[in-house]
Amino acid sequence: MEYRTLGNTGLSVSAIALGCEGFVGKTEEQTCAEMDFAISKGINFIDMYASNPDLRSNIGKALTDRREQFIIQGHLCTTWENDQYLRTRDIDKAIASFEDQLARLNTDYLDIGMIHYVDSEEDFHEVFNGPVIRLALRLKEEGRIRHIGLSSHNPTVARMAVESGLIEVLMFSINPCYDLQPPTENVDDLWADENYAHSLQNIDPKRERLYELCEEKGVGLDVMKVYGGGDLLSETNSPFGKAMTPVQCIEYALTRPAVASIMVGCRSCDEMQAAIDWCTASKEERDYTAVMAGMEKFTWKGHCMYCGHCAPCSVGIDIASVNKYYNLTIAQNEIPETVREHYKALTHHASECIQCGQCETNCPFGVAIIEQMEKAAEKFGY
Repeated sequence: MEYRTLGNTGLSVSAIALGCEGFVGKTEEQTCAEMDFAISKGINFIDMYASNPDLRSNIGKALTDRREQFIIQGHLCTTWENDQYLRTRDIDKAIASFEDQLARLNTDYLDIGMIHYVDSEEDFHEVFNGPVIRLALRLKEEGRIRHIGLSSHNPTVARMAVESGLIEVLMFSINPCYDLQPPTENVDDLWADENYAHSLQNIDPKRERLYELCEEKGVGLDVMKVYGGGDLLSETNSPFGKAMTPVQCIEYALTRPAVASIMVGCRSCDEMQAAIDWCTASKEERDYTAVMAGMEKFTWKGHCMYCGHCAPCSVGIDIASVNKYYNLTIAQNEIPETVREHYKALTHHASECIQCGQCETNCPFGVAIIEQMEKAAEKFGY
């Protein structure tokens, strides 16, 4: 298993993590068996958005005597009413559900307290100017949550949360289809067929800027909807008309800036293993460009996707990393110190480019790499 540091939290999380929805409806025995399997494979991170009491209790029992070895991302503002999960902004219900969550998980704290599902600007202002954020801050001060996070599908709202300086973790929906779509307050727009009926080009700039901002601010990203609700794994349902593999979907998300972990909602050990296979997959098996390149309707032409096809560079430059660090500086008047240090740590730098053009021949998206290296060398000074 690969482990990554989740932003500035200091938490070392498994790159493959668990969404909780795969455990809904399972017995205690089934839940324990599947959690045992996950832990045996090195998974140490789970997202608990659901307020289902049986689910919470079963996960709590599965983690008995190994709570300290596991990182729990629990959600604030979910509640259980009439045998179903609901989002709430009622502070009394939010507190009661939080207390129930801790009790059923047999713990006295959450590693991450995730403010649940903020997609509209109106909701953002209600949360961040009202009792919800005050509750989160109080729980953090008391040590009952260690870090504050927020989940969203809207890059505009997510950016507002990151810029507030109050969150340390962002849970966001990332996959190559959703990345084509502009911001929306209606999550259903992300998988509506009509929104893929016309041509779309390149990652939406607000989404890309969000990922870069998280990298700059040290806000850790963990990812939901990596398979697009399963649509990307189906040739029939995928907007691309081609099926991606779980490994390709995961590789795409894990190559975005600031992304530390992928929350996969697995319904069986076989589905869990299909995600874990990313850890040992070959470069060819991880290659998502096999699906995305050469399309007429959807194109990423001229846009660096950090896919690594430009390698090997004849002088050893890690071109994808140089492009990523350069892109992190574009919207700023100065280079963030962390970006400067990451660039400095590279074995070879943009100024060493000999303009042989081999990388541009290899690039499936037609990026003007030589020009990019010149811009990076000018920006960083070497």
